[in-house]
Amino acid sequence: MHNLALSSTPIEVLFALLPDSLTLDWAGPAEALRMANQALQAQGLPPRFVLRFVGPCAEQVSSIGLRLSGIEALPTSLPKPSWLVLVGLPGQTIATTSEPTRALLHWLRGLRLHSHQLELVTVCAGSVLAAHAGLLARRHVTTHHHHLAELQAAEPSCHVVANRVFVEDTPVYSSAGVTTGIDLMLHRIASTCGEAIAAQVAQGMVVALRRGPQDPQLSPFLSYRNHLHPALHRVQDAVSSQPAQNWTLGSMSALACTSPRHLTRIFVEHAGIAPLTYLRRIRLTLAQMALQSGSNVTQAAALAGFSSDTQLRRTWHQFAAGGSPSKPLLYI
Repeated sequence: MHNLALSSTPIEVLFALLPDSLTLDWAGPAEALRMANQALQAQGLPPRFVLRFVGPCAEQVSSIGLRLSGIEALPTSLPKPSWLVLVGLPGQTIATTSEPTRALLHWLRGLRLHSHQLELVTVCAGSVLAAHAGLLARRHVTTHHHHLAELQAAEPSCHVVANRVFVEDTPVYSSAGVTTGIDLMLHRIASTCGEAIAAQVAQGMVVALRRGPQDPQLSPFLSYRNHLHPALHRVQDAVSSQPAQNWTLGSMSALACTSPRHLTRIFVEHAGIAPLTYLRRIRLTLAQMALQSGSNVTQAAALAGFSSDTQLRRTWHQFAAGGSPSKPLLYI
């Protein structure tokens, strides 16, 4: 833990916003910082973070249509210490031709990153903006899996790290996007204010709470997705959207642009389940939903992609779903 973490000097956190900035990318981390200040004050300590929202436009509309006003102009200098937070924008790629974006990039190019004085925090495709501004040369960084190639093209010398929630390369901290921005900010709060404060914030935000033995499991449509591997997400998205398709290990591996053997290895490593087992779990859930809606066993099996009633029954008992398809006790 460096000296800044032991200091009580307030840190000014500047969220640089553009029109259409993804709301959750900045609102989630900002709330985490607000709650950290609240937890500190409850202990009789001064707040640690001063939140500021800056940008090239004093008024703008966010990604969800919320009109924002009172945004500060991009400052001519940054206080010490300070954190600068760059966030993502909607779309498969980040356009840099608009006047507000050009103004932000021009301002960013004038910054000089100095460890322990100015930290750069990127959420989602905020790292792409930082790359276009020349701030990520030779840095290890990550971004949302949809923007990995774009990030590498924007700054060829940076080391793009896939399949990570966030990456730390002081003084640059990058996250994969959306809720991972909260994960990263909790990490920075822990380093700056201590683990106890970060734990209080996480508890208040209901982040990373362990489920008890009586809590319901997540649906397989949501389970096995606690990773950021882009090839696996492509396969899982396709299987989840068309579970009744004639999927084979070969067709899945073709979608992932890898061999069947390698797909099985990375599926088990990152998702914790074999690809064909994942497919059966998805199909079982779909069959259970069909039965719950009034379909008979034959109809449910066909709708879910099982070749026969017998295959559905075998899968049902394999995963101990309870009862039988004819007399189910439990729906996942």
